[in-house]
Amino acid sequence: MEGYPLGLLLLTFKDLRMLKLSINGKSHQVDVEPEMPLLWVLRDQLGMMGTKFGCGIAQCGACTVHVNGEPMRSCSYPVSAAVGSQVMTIEGLSKDGTHPVQMAWKALDVPQCGYCQSGQVLAAAALLRKKPKPTDADIDEAMTNICRCGTYQRIRAAIHLAAKTGKGVGSVIHMVSDAGDVVEQPTAQA
Repeated sequence: MEGYPLGLLLLTFKDLRMLKLSINGKSHQVDVEPEMPLLWVLRDQLGMMGTKFGCGIAQCGACTVHVNGEPMRSCSYPVSAAVGSQVMTIEGLSKDGTHPVQMAWKALDVPQCGYCQSGQVLAAAALLRKKPKPTDADIDEAMTNICRCGTYQRIRAAIHLAAKTGKGVGSVIHMVSDAGDVVEQPTAQA
């Protein structure tokens, strides 16, 4: 192109590839291929390590984030589809861990290995936003994430605790009162 400095042309082409994202309420610009999965942009480009890679085929849910308030499996979601949307990762759910779902997870010692938990917490938060008092059937339908450690009963109890349905029960050492408070159970003495 005659009359244009080469540097200006290169800058223009690079700017065409820059993608603008809104993540956890902050604006980010990334220079990546449009089809790159959102998961890898979050982890590799932006250093947000809370979202995990589990399967790469949108089945396990370890990579769950919210896109415009809806749970989305970021391992198969192209970053270009997130342009113009509000993306929230586990880092954006609450700065200090005081979201009701996070507090219930802690109170009932939900995680075992913990790898899937960021996706589980975000899926539960989305469920409670839609259905503040979910039934067991609602939880079964919404919580499709896989936990390889099998903490499903604790996950269900924590969702009930966060929702204050009075149905929550915890692990062997915890129970939840009808008021939704965690009650420590006495342990056997030797």
